[in-house]
Amino acid sequence: MSDSIVNTSALSRQERRLRLRGPGIDEWLLGRLPLGGVPIEIRLWNGAARCFSPDPPIGSLWIADRRTLLGLLFNTEMAFGEAYREGRARVDGDLVGLLESVFRARNPLAVRAWHRLRPVGALRRRGNTPLRSRLNVHHHYDLGNAFYRLWLDREMVYTCAYFPSPDDELETAQLAKMELVCHKLGLRPGDRVVEAGCGWGALARHMAREHGAVVRAFNISHEQITYARDQAAREDLTERVEFIEDDYRNISGTYDHFVSVGMLEHVGQEHLSALGEVIHRTLPPDGRGLLHFIGRNRPRPLDAWIRKRIFPGGYPPALDEVLHEILEPWDFSVLDVENLRLHYALTLEHWRRRFDRHETTIQAMYDDSFVRTWRLYLASAEAAFRSGWMQLFQIVFARGRSNGIPWRRTVEK
Repeated sequence: MSDSIVNTSALSRQERRLRLRGPGIDEWLLGRLPLGGVPIEIRLWNGAARCFSPDPPIGSLWIADRRTLLGLLFNTEMAFGEAYREGRARVDGDLVGLLESVFRARNPLAVRAWHRLRPVGALRRRGNTPLRSRLNVHHHYDLGNAFYRLWLDREMVYTCAYFPSPDDELETAQLAKMELVCHKLGLRPGDRVVEAGCGWGALARHMAREHGAVVRAFNISHEQITYARDQAAREDLTERVEFIEDDYRNISGTYDHFVSVGMLEHVGQEHLSALGEVIHRTLPPDGRGLLHFIGRNRPRPLDAWIRKRIFPGGYPPALDEVLHEILEPWDFSVLDVENLRLHYALTLEHWRRRFDRHETTIQAMYDDSFVRTWRLYLASAEAAFRSGWMQLFQIVFARGRSNGIPWRRTVEK
């Protein structure tokens, strides 16, 4: 839902008293919801209803009580997520389409004004120290491999896929993404690669198996590292891939390539420069790196409810923050930038549909509130990428003086 906050300061004290004492208080509050132009119908517990656009509604939102209605007025992001999670708010109709309409209705001028009023330093929250990072990762990624296996692809890739055709299956698109990363790096047999944040290890194993690379992959999720090691043993790759349960800040050694896919969002704004220092000390003069991450068009905190329930400590950085904090201090040259946000929207659609097919199983594994929490997360993420509220960047970079760079964008094997 929109993160706008209603402003009643323009109302006189007398007018507010009259309205709040009158029998139509709930209808008045309903009319103050910041949803002008959004094709949505809001229905209250008492039968009152209102449409906020002359266009046919994409869906309707049912609100269970006055407490929920007041929450939507004064703390919209958190209140909607918590109400949906607890069953005090229900969406009938196209949830993704409705959320996309809300994202598109957000006023860009308000966003710019917020950015001017809140300096970048104000976005800094509780630092992602090594201990805090481990707790954050445990909250999300250690829910159990059985859960993720229900709705991810066969290789358990939990990052944006790459669809050469929108009609491709998810499995095909995830393999294409891993090949895209390898091609952008210009990977050759025998190349030494370090991966920061390896998930369940699919990319590391792919680089070793399909391209003959020697890979060291770091991750602080015990569940993921255990799975990755088991898979590497089954594929007889233990001589070429080493999975290390440790923080990215402890990476040591020198490598031909540095790669991070889907980890940068967990670094935190206050630690971006620390990641840059790690990359600097691990890449030789002719080394090449790739960062694949969820980002923003301008600095802005992650949705408060997503941060609380899904990704504690999460911060999708703006492109200029990554350049300024990670690459520029060490004179890295950007070779290529690509935005794959529509590919991520399609990836999330696949995940969401698979999640819905296994709803009964997931409900038995956890509970109803867990199912609603994750359905809202997947739907809102899909809507955010479709609307351009979130971005998915791939950046390829090398040392500023290095001429060991590709002649054209597509690097051949």
